[in-house]
Amino acid sequence: MVIAEDLRPERSWNANLNYVRKFFPKRAGFIGLDASAFFTWFSNQIIPDYDTNPDQIIYANLDGHAVSSGLSLNLDFNFLSGLKIIAGATAMRVYRVEDGEQLPQLFAPALSGTWAVTYPVAKWGLTLDYTGNLKSPMHLPVLPNDFRPERSPWFAIHNVQATWRPAQTFRVLETWKVSAPKTWKVLSDLELYLGVKNIFGFYPREEVILRTFDPFDKRVDVDNPNGYTFDPTYNYAPIQRQRVLAGMRWVLR
Repeated sequence: MVIAEDLRPERSWNANLNYVRKFFPKRAGFIGLDASAFFTWFSNQIIPDYDTNPDQIIYANLDGHAVSSGLSLNLDFNFLSGLKIIAGATAMRVYRVEDGEQLPQLFAPALSGTWAVTYPVAKWGLTLDYTGNLKSPMHLPVLPNDFRPERSPWFAIHNVQATWRPAQTFRVLETWKVSAPKTWKVLSDLELYLGVKNIFGFYPREEVILRTFDPFDKRVDVDNPNGYTFDPTYNYAPIQRQRVLAGMRWVLR
């Protein structure tokens, strides 16, 4: 990492327009809406340079200006049944102007979205969660003669999780006159959960970390006609497929 100069503080002018409203349909709980339009103009922006030297990240103030603008929309559905849905999307245009040339910002997708669905089965102390996020193609740092594309593909990550509170199940059993363990009160603050992250196993097709076998570039001249060097900067998505998680939470009062 190289600091190329005495860095000056970034400066920005910001404008934001926000609209918030709640709707209350009959027998449907409520719906929340939050919409925003934003614009930011930067000067003295501190930009990491990945391209000048593949072995370095060079930080310097931008000789020009940068702009970040966009629209966002978030919806929040809350139903009387307990079902809750949250969904949001953001459309952005992010770029910098240097020497009169407009250049795209790295790792800034033009469109992104998130969502979360929660459904409680209160009778049995269960809560089911489904969450995820979506990203459109984004510009990525590449090496000279790089075989990897300069833009990522569309991709989405999906996660699911189930949470169980055994105390509630014991209470249901008691209403059925089924003897529950006397220790259920001790378990009243216990939660058990089981989930899967990245359930559909999205994995980048490209080598997001280049030459992992040579992290110190000691073999750059061996069977390497393009002169590639170790490069972890291309990473734009998780590099793990499905992951199963299980655990316990116990709240001490």
